[in-house]
Amino acid sequence: MENQITKGGLEKLKKEFEELKTVKRMEVAEKLKHAISFGDLSENAAYSEAKEAQQFLEHRIAELSQLIKNAVVVEEKQSDKVQIGSAVIIAEVLKEKSVHEEKYIVVGATEADPLEGKISPDCPLGRAMMGRKAGDTFNFETPGGKIKYLIVAIN
Repeated sequence: MENQITKGGLEKLKKEFEELKTVKRMEVAEKLKHAISFGDLSENAAYSEAKEAQQFLEHRIAELSQLIKNAVVVEEKQSDKVQIGSAVIIAEVLKEKSVHEEKYIVVGATEADPLEGKISPDCPLGRAMMGRKAGDTFNFETPGGKIKYLIVAIN
């Protein structure tokens, strides 16, 4: 399955992948070795914990491997329309007056982090903004009702 991602996002995934394969694998192997030294594995909590950490680590390594393998770097080119790589400033429109500006960066799904203002085209707000231009308005459905937004700027 294709994984659309920015160049920076792909570099971040590769860095995490290498860190997990080298440093973290060694750390988990040391924990396992230490836990095994306690003897009887059937009642060894340290061993169980280390095995669980190893399984989680190997799962994440496999997941990152697939994401990197299926990565399609989206070129971040200047455009007057919202696309992956765009920094978008939107403002809520109340009574034909814009208030409360918010800035978002549209990124690939694996890079999304709403707390950092990074949203993907797969999330409802990202989907509502895609392809629109500065000056466009759109309605966005929230649990509290519809909100009208204005796209103030696209960088």
